[in-house]
Amino acid sequence: MTDNNHAITEELAVVAPVGTKGNEEHELPSSLRNNMELCLQILREVLDEFDPKLLNMFDEVRTDAVEASAEHFAGFLDDSDHGNEGLRKAVEIIDAMNLHDAQLMARAFTTYFHLANLCEENHRVSVLRQRESEVDENQAVDPVNELTVAYHQLITEMGPAKAKALLEKLEFHPVFTAHPTEARRKAVEGKIRRIAELLEVRPLLGGSEKRENYRRLFNEIDALFRTSPIEHRKPTPVEEANTIIDIFDSTLFDTIPQVYRRFDDWLLGDQAGLVPPACPAFFHPGSWIGSDRDGNPNVTAKVSRQVARNFSDHVIAALEDATRTVGKNLTMDSEATPASEELRLLWGRQKEMSERLTQNADQLSTKEPHRAVMLVMADRLHYTIARDTDLMYHSCEDFLADLKIVQRSLAASDPRSAYGPLQDLIWQAETFGFHMVEMEFRQHSVVHSRALEDIREHGLHGERGPLQPMTQEVLDTFRALGAIQKRNGMKAAGRYIISFTKSAQNVRDVYELNRLAFSNPKDVPAIDVIPLFEQLEDLQNSVNVLDEIIKIPEMQARLKATGGKMEVMLGYSDSSKDAGPTTSIFALHETEGKIVEWAERNNIDLTLFHGRGGAVGRGGGPANRAVLAQPKGSVNCRFKLTEQGEVIFARYGNPTLAVRHIESVAAATLLQSAPSIEKLNTEMTEKYADMTQQLNDASHERFLDLLGTPDFAPWFSIVTPLTEVGLLPIGSRPAKRGLGAKSLDDLRTIPWVFAWAQARINLAAWYGLGTACEQFGDLDTLRQAYKEWPLFSTFIDNIEMSIAKTDERIAKMYLALDDREDLNEKVLGEMELTRKWVLRIVGDEWPLEHRHVLGQAIRIRSPYVDALSLTQVLALKSLRRRVDKEELSQSQQAGFIYLILCTVSGVAAGLQNTG
Repeated sequence: MTDNNHAITEELAVVAPVGTKGNEEHELPSSLRNNMELCLQILREVLDEFDPKLLNMFDEVRTDAVEASAEHFAGFLDDSDHGNEGLRKAVEIIDAMNLHDAQLMARAFTTYFHLANLCEENHRVSVLRQRESEVDENQAVDPVNELTVAYHQLITEMGPAKAKALLEKLEFHPVFTAHPTEARRKAVEGKIRRIAELLEVRPLLGGSEKRENYRRLFNEIDALFRTSPIEHRKPTPVEEANTIIDIFDSTLFDTIPQVYRRFDDWLLGDQAGLVPPACPAFFHPGSWIGSDRDGNPNVTAKVSRQVARNFSDHVIAALEDATRTVGKNLTMDSEATPASEELRLLWGRQKEMSERLTQNADQLSTKEPHRAVMLVMADRLHYTIARDTDLMYHSCEDFLADLKIVQRSLAASDPRSAYGPLQDLIWQAETFGFHMVEMEFRQHSVVHSRALEDIREHGLHGERGPLQPMTQEVLDTFRALGAIQKRNGMKAAGRYIISFTKSAQNVRDVYELNRLAFSNPKDVPAIDVIPLFEQLEDLQNSVNVLDEIIKIPEMQARLKATGGKMEVMLGYSDSSKDAGPTTSIFALHETEGKIVEWAERNNIDLTLFHGRGGAVGRGGGPANRAVLAQPKGSVNCRFKLTEQGEVIFARYGNPTLAVRHIESVAAATLLQSAPSIEKLNTEMTEKYADMTQQLNDASHERFLDLLGTPDFAPWFSIVTPLTEVGLLPIGSRPAKRGLGAKSLDDLRTIPWVFAWAQARINLAAWYGLGTACEQFGDLDTLRQAYKEWPLFSTFIDNIEMSIAKTDERIAKMYLALDDREDLNEKVLGEMELTRKWVLRIVGDEWPLEHRHVLGQAIRIRSPYVDALSLTQVLALKSLRRRVDKEELSQSQQAGFIYLILCTVSGVAAGLQNTG
């Protein structure tokens, strides 16, 4: 790849044809195929308009990449080598490009992936709507709404009373995190949303409207291509928190009542909207954004206060607007819909509170009392943001109490008004409160112990010398938590998570620091301290540690205050990096079962918190299947997990898909308590215990052998874009914890997974399984386990998906960046072995053969991902060689880094998971 940045030629190049299509593209559903062809057509016109030479290069690379992908796929079908002619030609074209052209090429392919992703999203939405339209209203359940199906099964197995009791306990608690996994700029997301809206309405248009739609699509796609995919700087934690506010505005605030309403419509039938709702407000979003300071020095106490204030002000403003809208529509007069005595007393209290507050609504009070009361409530919300002590609501509970007074008054004579939009508003307040999301604080256990050592040496107020800045920050953190809790309630900030919990002393440290942070004991906030067990040794020792934790006086006080409620968090990420993916999944499953038994012995109302990432190497995969595979008693109608990076946008960015995701996970959370599911999971875990142990031992040994190879860590950083991933401005969190990172032990799991995915190896998801299966050798038992045991089938399916995104041809090019044939053989040999055994277990000839939609989507993307991967690895090779020889100026180095970061963003978009 050349680095001379000469001007783009002005000569007109011949416009290449659209290019070769694989059979899988022709097999796509027509609506999806048409949208993808439309977007590709417009993108090609954009490139031609920008520079015909760029379009010509784009088409040449794309055609060769499609040919190379077809050759690769043909090798799966007949187990032979069909050559790499297409790949060779693509490499030659890319390697001959100058740096500027390569940058533009990477941006073009990245733009295509964003368009392909939204076309697929648009198609999924269309399919869901089509399925909804075909549902017979007289069916016993709505097959599209999984929550209704799950509840119907519970009624069948347990009876209405027990099913209702489980429904009332239902909680789905996603916790949004700001780990650096979202490689897409916020500016890009806005354009993607607008393009999606234009594609959605396009089938309904004709004539001049359709031409105008095309023009606007062209404008947005042109702007998307011309917008750099790379941020100019890393976002601050406060800016990262805006991701949650954006999702709240675009989907969650209006979507959540729809989820509840859809369930009520099915369960209550003709009575829906006329009687009190049956569906509880079970969605409880949380957030680590702006409060997770483990290894992130950018998250300070000041930041946490600001983020909490932003969340609170925003949700209260949304509730104010909704209250005013609902209130303005409650125009029922007092003759047709008389006010209850309770409502008249509320109006009296409002007048006593402030004549200024009620003067605008005063003239309505006699004729339209419900409207008058609601408008005053909206004004009180306005003053809540302004912190007017006399007029504000001091808690969301007070606001909800007023809403329910209005509802009860309406219900006496106008139930439709009582349980219509007013009920939606009540659901919104019950779900989001005055806090929007429940902020959870997190810090590393070592930071706490060091802070206490510092305080003991120098005194709490630095009487014997100044305290370390980190110690002061730790104390300020507890003060910030207390201030947020005092302002917005316990739900706003009540949880404190300890990363790398090793012993009960780690929990004692947190309680002690919480006390020390306040001069007045009355100001010390109540906190629920959550131990996070991450590494294999910690998972195995977790029950012993928990035995000691519940002896701590502060923990006993919290258990008494909450009726025995306690949370325990399990880390999927570090256990996978520490012990390998196979050992991690089985160790976590075993640990969950032991913690459930421990909770039952100690009368603990347990919530297990699953620290899952988006990628398979970090516990990713379909959340509903993961829930149904959990051990008996481990869910208990409550499911809590982290939602990270691109997963947030994918699951909650589109209203229709958000409804689908929430219903699906809630359904699995309910259904996991069904006797049939509990029986299946218990029996299969016991049946395949011996197989599990053998797979676990062999895979763990194989994984540790890889990590124990001399100089593995520096080799890993050379054969992947690990260093460059650390430069990508996609999150405020550094790639390493600030505790002295010197090896893989201190490297965050996200860049570990991300870097392997970029190299098209995905090692973090599968390494060790192939050897384990080879040593176990009993294919029939493996196939039977895949058929019968939800945990094993989910695990194998996720690995098959991960394998489908690998490419050994490109992997070899990355591995060739260093001269370590011993490590290369281990990786490539294990990749081939794992692919062979996974395909034999599932009965596929090629990855995802029987998962038609997903397999097809990945095959279509592969040539385009390949083009970016080739660009990336060639750029890495050229950059590192020339830096070693000191051949590049600083500006030339910066150009190469920008190119590599563009490809990183594009590959992440193409593979649709990063970390």
